[in-house]
Amino acid sequence: MDPKPNILVVEDDAPIRHLIIRLLRENGFRAFGARDGEEMWRALAKAAVDLVLLDIMLPGQSGLELLCALRIRHAALPVVMVTAEGGETDRVRSLDLGAEDYLAKPFGRQELLLRIRAVLRRVRLRATVFGEGASRWMRFQGWSLDTARRDLLSPAGAVIDLSSAEFDLLVAFLEHPQQMLTRDKIFGLLYDRLADPNDRSVDVLVSRLRRKLKTEEGDTAMIMTVRGTGYSFLPRVEREA
Repeated sequence: MDPKPNILVVEDDAPIRHLIIRLLRENGFRAFGARDGEEMWRALAKAAVDLVLLDIMLPGQSGLELLCALRIRHAALPVVMVTAEGGETDRVRSLDLGAEDYLAKPFGRQELLLRIRAVLRRVRLRATVFGEGASRWMRFQGWSLDTARRDLLSPAGAVIDLSSAEFDLLVAFLEHPQQMLTRDKIFGLLYDRLADPNDRSVDVLVSRLRRKLKTEEGDTAMIMTVRGTGYSFLPRVEREA
């Protein structure tokens, strides 16, 4: 990854946008801004972006609508959503649509920097773990995960798009097949952020992954809920170079 990652700040409030960009630039990032969806798409077409900081309340298309489009057009691009204070519905919806993390307004400068750095660390770790020499394919119950291309192939051969968080969760399960993982353990494997591990992040993410693993027969039994504790991934897993 570029030693100075590019951060795109999508925020319609100009003073706040300029303040965030200045803060990021003063702390080792390249940063530039967009005030709405149209400017965001133009910015993404012009430069490589390592992370998008995306406000929910925007003129025109909302941040959630843009997040949906980003997951289709740039599935692997990490997105951190900025939500309203106390807006649990928006936070849960953001995770459900594939956001990597979220920040609730008002937030402090250090919290913003810590969350962005945590997301970027996960991206770097992912590249290291699945770099040269690692098993490229992980197969289970007719499904195949290409860890190099980050493609999930269904038993019918269809490519299933995964967000960064969904990919990380699936890998966590595939690395610990037929084991009970507590919510705290999953949280520790996936997140490095200033949030309460008892929030709904893990459950929302598991629910989203279950939907992706649903076959035409409706079988989502690969991930078993251990009531009050966590989850267990039931299939056997095979690895191939």
